[in-house]
Amino acid sequence: MLIGGKLINFNKPLTMGILNITPDSFYEGSRFQDASSIVQKARQMVIDGADILDIGGYSTRPGADVIPVDTESRVVCDAIKAIRTEGIETPISVDTFRSEIAREAVAAGADLINDVGCGVLDSAMFETVAELKVPYILMHNRANPKEMNDHTTYKHVVGDVIQELSAKLQVLRSLGVSDVIIDPGFGFSKTVEQNFALLRGMEMLKILDCPILAGLSRKSLVWKTLNTDPSGALNGTTVLNTMALVNGSNILRVHDVREAKECINLYEKVIN
Repeated sequence: MLIGGKLINFNKPLTMGILNITPDSFYEGSRFQDASSIVQKARQMVIDGADILDIGGYSTRPGADVIPVDTESRVVCDAIKAIRTEGIETPISVDTFRSEIAREAVAAGADLINDVGCGVLDSAMFETVAELKVPYILMHNRANPKEMNDHTTYKHVVGDVIQELSAKLQVLRSLGVSDVIIDPGFGFSKTVEQNFALLRGMEMLKILDCPILAGLSRKSLVWKTLNTDPSGALNGTTVLNTMALVNGSNILRVHDVREAKECINLYEKVIN
């Protein structure tokens, strides 16, 4: 798969560093709003080993407020341009469910589209991806942040997630989109117990024949289980990231790049 002009074969798991350009992301340590701090954090993530930088201007935590399109566009594109102006060439993904933002972000210098809406929240997203010809991250989700917790009924969470992602993949393939990464969507339209069931069965997602991204970093399944909060969830995140690697994850999407890279390096030592 070509990402930012680089051929990626996923022989070794990658790290994706999270840069939230919002004031209300669920984890305070990932919020950056001025150009200087954005660039500084991006550069540090690259030093720590980030293979991809993931920039989002719309908080998708459960219950998050709606952000105007023009606001999301401005903060995301300004961040991408600031990073590129400083000569940082690491591939950038844009974390959005809006096709308009995806289009503008790619024009500003982004290399991937990370769609937390699964093509459900914007009917034009799949056609936009096909037109832009950039890799696409298809994350399982059923509803917008305000309503996602009302859509957690499954017969079998792993099987249902696979079935729903497979249907979306068929549409993408019919449009000529070939470079797709799948994300089971931990924390999106799922209860804590469903998230753990999905992690246990994540290896089954290999049937979709796409690289797999795991986004577990500091999420509620970690800190609620450990009776802490997002700031106290790093150790638990590392444990679950290790389980994700064991169960087939090709990309870890994380707030803490250095720790994730160490996790990958040790995992590689064990299996090789």
